[in-house]
Amino acid sequence: MKEIIAIIRMNMINKTKQALLENGFPAFHCRKVMGRGKRKVDFTLIEEILNLEELQGTKLETELAEYHRLLPKRLLSIVVQDQDVPKVVETVIEANRTGSPGDGKIFVLPVQEIYRVRTGEKNESAL
Repeated sequence: MKEIIAIIRMNMINKTKQALLENGFPAFHCRKVMGRGKRKVDFTLIEEILNLEELQGTKLETELAEYHRLLPKRLLSIVVQDQDVPKVVETVIEANRTGSPGDGKIFVLPVQEIYRVRTGEKNESAL
């Protein structure tokens, strides 16, 4: 069994959810996260629109400084059988690829054991 962790854009969650459902993977967890990749965010547009000298010491300056470091994303976690990994990965890629930086990342990790709390089932039967 494997856990697939996908970090995607906030606005792509509904499209991803629908694609996973259509491909037979309706069960997953999702949460809001903040993060960033290797590429620096270019704030020259903000600087052109706003006079940054006038913003010094204001709440807006603090918020801009904070948010340029981390961007809102969605983190999906899906546990599947080993043979389903390629299909899930391809589904997530197809639903999220725009060709622009920030489309996301996918990580595949081994899962040692799974237990269903309600019944006590273990591993494959607990999926």
